[in-house]
Amino acid sequence: MALHFLVESATGAVVGGLVTLTGAEAKHAAVVRRLRVGEAVSLGDGRGVWLTGVAEEITPSRVGVRVTARENRPAPSPRIVLVQALAKGDRDELAVQAACELGVDEIVPWQASRSVSRWEGPKAVKGRERWATIVREAAKQAHRAWVPEVTAPVTTAQLAERAAGERMLMLDPTATVRLSALEPDGSDLVLVVGPEGGIAPDEIDRLVAAGAERVLLGDTVLRTSTAGPAAIAVLSAALGRW
Repeated sequence: MALHFLVESATGAVVGGLVTLTGAEAKHAAVVRRLRVGEAVSLGDGRGVWLTGVAEEITPSRVGVRVTARENRPAPSPRIVLVQALAKGDRDELAVQAACELGVDEIVPWQASRSVSRWEGPKAVKGRERWATIVREAAKQAHRAWVPEVTAPVTTAQLAERAAGERMLMLDPTATVRLSALEPDGSDLVLVVGPEGGIAPDEIDRLVAAGAERVLLGDTVLRTSTAGPAAIAVLSAALGRW
């Protein structure tokens, strides 16, 4: 499979034209991935444009690719949204990375009451930027035409507001309905994953009252770093993506 890279904009990219990678992406292509002249590559803008081409010029600061084909790939529908509770260490980051590789379409950081990690002030901005970087690299690794958005962190109150208007699925090891038994209805699926220690009872009650569905992933209890990606795999199969 050809190497894949992201471009900031593909608006003017046409078959036969030259697209140029610069900055960190060019350095990554030339130095890290050791791209060679004449090698086939694919390029994307993260918003559906997909280009294939051949590398013509390669330096650590500039990589030129001659476009041989262009297509516009539609965004996945219905969408899978991951609401990932903030977690200690790098467990939430591991969840975000794997979820992106497995096909999630939007990621929402959640400041749950049991979250050990707290995003406040400048830390919230840095945290979101960090997750966005992880998502970008994971999307590139997975050759995704659409790079998922990382939203600003939300509170439980904001999550409840979202549950009132969307189909929200909350992973709960005490639930009786299995996620694998889900019947897709064409609407977007908002998957909620709690932090270490699980979702607090009052948060469960509040989200259920707002319309969220409690679902069971399986007979075992997974870490917050693996529960989301595992659930996304189940949903991908249910939606016919896999």
